[in-house]
Amino acid sequence: MKAKHQRLTLALLAVVALVGAGLLAAYALQDQASYFYTPSDIAQQQPEAGAAIRLGGMVEEGSIQRSADGVTVQFIVQDAGARQKVTYTGITPDLFVEGSGVVADGRLDANGMFVAETLLAKHDENYIPRELEGIDMTSGKHKTETLVQ
Repeated sequence: MKAKHQRLTLALLAVVALVGAGLLAAYALQDQASYFYTPSDIAQQQPEAGAAIRLGGMVEEGSIQRSADGVTVQFIVQDAGARQKVTYTGITPDLFVEGSGVVADGRLDANGMFVAETLLAKHDENYIPRELEGIDMTSGKHKTETLVQ
């Protein structure tokens, strides 16, 4: 076998190995991947019940209801066009309040209720930690002397 044929054979084997690895990775991620939906997306085209999805939106004002067990919370996630009922059992994040952003991983049940498995609260882009409130970010100097000791 000539050297040219050996290189061609090795190149073909490398291509087959890469395609095989890609297919295996895609197959492994098939059950783990979750798509991001807004309430409007769910209203327009409801995903299959039981499929893992990620829901994002704002917690509707006055919608948080805590159950008697103390760990189950029901609330409504909304965006500009739709609302989605959500139930979550567990400890809610500190930033989880009405009117705040939320991202929840979970699944829709047969009744259209989103059952969250994990819950992440988001703050807006204007958030500044309390420790950094007095610092002028453009110059790096403190506007107030409260943080300087």
